[in-house]
Amino acid sequence: MAETNMLPLAGSERDFIPGSAVGPVHSEEPVQVTIRVRRMEGAPLPTGSEGSQRGGLNPNIFSREQFENNFGASQEDLEKVAEYARSRGLQVSEMDAARRWVIARGTAAQMQAAFGVQLNVYARGDEQWRGRKGQVHVPAELEGVIIGVFGLDNRKVGGRNVSAPAAIGNLSPADVARLYNFPAGVTGAGQTIGILEMGGGYRQSDVADYFRSLGMAAPTLVDVSIDGATNSPGDDGADAEVLLDICVAGAVAPGAQIAVYFAPQSLQGWVDAITKAIHPGAGDPTPSVLSISWYVTNGDDADTLRAEGIPTAEIDEISAAFQDAMLLGKQGPAIFVASGDTGSDSKRGDGKAHVQYPASDPWVTCCGGTAISNVSGNSFDETTWNDVWQGEPGATGGGVSYYFDPPAWQSGARVPVSANGDGRRGRGIPDIAGNASPNSGYLMSLNGTQFPGAGTSAVAPLYAGLGALLNAALGGRTGFLNERLYALGAASRVFRDVNDGGTNALNGAPGYSSGAGWDACTGWGSINGTALLQALRAGAANSE
Repeated sequence: MAETNMLPLAGSERDFIPGSAVGPVHSEEPVQVTIRVRRMEGAPLPTGSEGSQRGGLNPNIFSREQFENNFGASQEDLEKVAEYARSRGLQVSEMDAARRWVIARGTAAQMQAAFGVQLNVYARGDEQWRGRKGQVHVPAELEGVIIGVFGLDNRKVGGRNVSAPAAIGNLSPADVARLYNFPAGVTGAGQTIGILEMGGGYRQSDVADYFRSLGMAAPTLVDVSIDGATNSPGDDGADAEVLLDICVAGAVAPGAQIAVYFAPQSLQGWVDAITKAIHPGAGDPTPSVLSISWYVTNGDDADTLRAEGIPTAEIDEISAAFQDAMLLGKQGPAIFVASGDTGSDSKRGDGKAHVQYPASDPWVTCCGGTAISNVSGNSFDETTWNDVWQGEPGATGGGVSYYFDPPAWQSGARVPVSANGDGRRGRGIPDIAGNASPNSGYLMSLNGTQFPGAGTSAVAPLYAGLGALLNAALGGRTGFLNERLYALGAASRVFRDVNDGGTNALNGAPGYSSGAGWDACTGWGSINGTALLQALRAGAANSE
């Protein structure tokens, strides 16, 4: 029970997951929490348009030092939070102003007293976790200072957009890069591609075998452990997914270093991994692009968040971490996120249209799916991905957010109202799209055996690879791309418009249709990589 001087933390409420059994947590169980602290009060937070691209490279809106001094946490706030944690018997292991966090460790009993929660053990099937019901509480004097406490509840959230089986031998990442006219004669040398993983792992031998089969040198891989998670290859199929990310990104951007962030599949894992990638410490990799094929929730509407036990305060903090990358301008990474592989239904099965989070976040570039066919040399057809392979339907994620309003840079895209018929206008996704159909998928190899992969989980690393090539060619980082992409729009040669009238309606949910210009199935379409490079160079020249 919360003490009388404790106040509920806004947006922190969690419910039981239906069907889970409840038992007491052991009072001495060790628990580590990430306490997120408010941004420093003072300068107004830019929306993104104030620091919009003056040319091809996103300007250095703030140096890292300026960022910390303007938009990090104040030392006074950090010290107050750390002092409170210590007063409750917790050990404070880290305070960081840019990351806006205090890391504290203690027993379950100490955490319950410090944050006014009851921690219990829950189980469903073979899965077991530590969880809580209700709200987190903080002392009255820290109300508004502490804005999130991650790690009390370590249940798994969301999942991975899993690549569907594809026709063996259809296309390779290099084939698609050629069809999409990615810059020739450019490598990813000097660039680091970050990849977020929340399960499984890879074997160096599989990576080496794959790139040997392509006649290419394997990329240098760096593993980054988040909250104790490690590269853990096993036999549960996750290894194929990790390998897909590495191989697609590495084949598109040869010579790039790939940093693989292994994190627990929890909200704490999400916040800590993204924050670490955007605010690297001494000795950490410094990715210029970040690829994410995982999702936190199948819908960002209130009903789905409630059903899947996702507190709004924790969505806000993940989004704030993404926003940091925009604020850092050319020192921050461009972030590419898969839109999902189950169309407008998004695995909900309630007859309504949904969009995944973080695909719907306004500070990421959301990647939808297309199908490539009739390839002849450099000529090919491209349609909306909504098809069937071996009896399994799949379709591009896309639609209208219920959590995020339309960002200013999307105002000219004519985003439709929600297909649910309630008049909702929100952030529209995806922003761009690429080859995702299992009928034109990517040929990989694992343990000496070929396997096929597809889905929007392959599109995010594909465009992360392109992002690395753009950075290498430009001699700097593009940073946050969305404003520039929407400014270019349909009138440019940068996008291959997918205007086939296809839909992402699936499993009885209403969907959206592909049409001229931006749409909520394929965004602006697939990217002509060389044309985008030329547009960025022209913009940079015009800004001088």
